[in-house]
Amino acid sequence: MKVNRKLKAGAAQLTSATKKLLDLANRNSFRHAGTIPLPVLKEGQGSVVVDTDGKEYIDISSGQMAVTVGHNHPKVVEAIKKSADKLIHINHLLHSEESILLASRLAEFLPKPLKKVLLLNTGSEANEAGIKIAKMHTGNYGVVSIVGGYHGHTAGALSVTFRGKNSAHRGFGPNMPGSMAIPIPNCYRCPLKLTFPSCDFACANVGFDLIDAQSVQTPAVFIGEPIMSSAGIIEPPQGYFEHVKNLCRERGMLFMLDESQTGLGRLGTMFGFEDDGAQPDLLVLSKTMGGGVPVSALVTTDVIENDVVDKGFFMRTSHMGDPLTAAAGLAVLDVIENDHLAEQARIKGQYLKNKLLQLKEMHPIIGDVRGRGLLLGIEFVKDPVSKELAVDETAAITAKCLELGLLIDAPGGARKGQALWRIAPPITISYNQIDSAVDIIDEAIKAVIPTAER
Repeated sequence: MKVNRKLKAGAAQLTSATKKLLDLANRNSFRHAGTIPLPVLKEGQGSVVVDTDGKEYIDISSGQMAVTVGHNHPKVVEAIKKSADKLIHINHLLHSEESILLASRLAEFLPKPLKKVLLLNTGSEANEAGIKIAKMHTGNYGVVSIVGGYHGHTAGALSVTFRGKNSAHRGFGPNMPGSMAIPIPNCYRCPLKLTFPSCDFACANVGFDLIDAQSVQTPAVFIGEPIMSSAGIIEPPQGYFEHVKNLCRERGMLFMLDESQTGLGRLGTMFGFEDDGAQPDLLVLSKTMGGGVPVSALVTTDVIENDVVDKGFFMRTSHMGDPLTAAAGLAVLDVIENDHLAEQARIKGQYLKNKLLQLKEMHPIIGDVRGRGLLLGIEFVKDPVSKELAVDETAAITAKCLELGLLIDAPGGARKGQALWRIAPPITISYNQIDSAVDIIDEAIKAVIPTAER
């Protein structure tokens, strides 16, 4: 498949202000993985962001998956301003009015017995807390996760983030002891070359058999995502997590779900685990919780909380429970509930998915469209039969979309040999904006792939 390599992203003419900012970035900004030089963003509202040259972009990645209610939602902005006028930060050993109300409000949304909420800043921190709680509660230390899952980049969370040959572990020494992985439940590319449902969840069964063979004691906890977002929107088959939870129960392990990217309405339900019926012992919420500010939560049961507190559980960070971030979280929950965003995500998500499936019929390079609610994925292939990844083509199409005014998240990108898109716009996105986004994708594919090969 040929690719038009003359296409380049970004504005043709940069303003002097943008050039000055880029010069400063080159001199002083640490070049972290995934940094994209352009555009340099300065403002945003809803599903649209604007760069320093005044160019507008439809953002169908919700920033870093965080602004499900839209960029700078008026109610979130108002809550932050009010909190800034009153009290921004407190000692982490104290309560604030906002932190008490946020924990209580979250508990109202959750099914029993999930009711004890530990507020933190990021998903990585909340996952660290969950892992520590599981170890202390069970008295064991092993942690089992899924190949392809993403749980953060702090030491413990990174240890259970397994990404195959492009692992983010490389160069940092040994992982946390007891970190083990089971095969990815990817029915589009089954690692065991089987077919669901006749496979009877073989990927989970084989995985836990291997865990048993390698473990010197029963692991403490399993951690997974209802939809594996960064892996390319891999949705395990129906019943998978119920089956995994049973495997955990047989071994005396806790069952933990990381809903940093799937929780609070994005999948068309308030929580992703509602569709699979596998309620966790430990639940992590983060990105979708703050409307753009860093706030997260680890939620568990009375029984587990009482046990680990009696044993001396310790988890503190400088900004856990700050009034400002908790106020933002409360405003986000208000918007999700009052504007029925979970229902909006379900309806708009099906509308968007249908549009993407129409593109798939037009363009063979689109091998698969998957996901639910407003967390969807596209996998690009050179050939629908061989399913060979179209890495260079994906990079070129992504760049063309950026040029045309569409921000798309391509987890890993061409640098890591990926051909995947994660499409997760704010739930507040309009139908006209969805149509415009799909039109841009169509135009970008047509610009990159020669007519004879479409």
